[in-house]
Amino acid sequence: MRNKLLIGTGVAFTLLFSPISQAFAEEPTVGERKQVDNVAHRGATAYAPENTVAAFDLAVDMKADYIEIDVQRSKDGELVLIHDTTVDRTTDGTGKVGDLTLEQLRSLDAGSWKGEQYVGEPIPTFDEILDRYRGKVGILIELKAPELYPGIEKQVAEALKERNLDKPQNEKIIIQSFNFESMKKTNELLPQVPIGVLTSSRAHTTPEALQEFSTYADWFNPSYGIVTEELVNQVHSLGMKIGSWTVRSQEAADFLFKMKVDAIITDYPDYVDPRN
Repeated sequence: MRNKLLIGTGVAFTLLFSPISQAFAEEPTVGERKQVDNVAHRGATAYAPENTVAAFDLAVDMKADYIEIDVQRSKDGELVLIHDTTVDRTTDGTGKVGDLTLEQLRSLDAGSWKGEQYVGEPIPTFDEILDRYRGKVGILIELKAPELYPGIEKQVAEALKERNLDKPQNEKIIIQSFNFESMKKTNELLPQVPIGVLTSSRAHTTPEALQEFSTYADWFNPSYGIVTEELVNQVHSLGMKIGSWTVRSQEAADFLFKMKVDAIITDYPDYVDPRN
């Protein structure tokens, strides 16, 4: 069974004039918006510190369909949520994630950089997030730099199996990565969990590349700067869905609605859901 809902994380900054300018003949209707999965990128990142419980709780309050999380591993083998491979940007510490123990990582302040109200917000563990949000919101799991953490695919699979999340209902668990070999491995370990591939390269949008992805992925998740109506149609013709990232403006969200993508990964869930 092929599976995968993809969406991605990252920063698609190259929007230029071309793809987006064609997209504004009409505003998307409420019905059109409801058909697109609203994925909160690292949580409601525009409003709360990324990859923290504060950001994920806010995303749930903002009616996101999924929260997107970045998973890495500590020096002592524990799975944690953080985007960068170092802690420097989003905490008060320094160093590589993989060089710090769980105790060291948990002692860091991962919230104060976003505002005084978030002082002391910790780096969450993968187990903590699975237990807190399963059944409440979909979880899009990105394996971040899995090449740095040999065996992380099996570790993630075991955590999901322990919670009977290896057979998710309504595809509410999805795993994605920029590392395609890692996703092939994950697909073998978790054949009933949707898999997504992430890219910002047009080289991965050729018919040959898309055909290869379709052999193990259910979602193709490109940066929005390379999304076109033709690409969306090609992805759909191969039986995959398409999710695009990272939306940080209403203009970008409306462009992707116009392109008829299946999911929008955004720092601003309110740009995608008209109820906010």
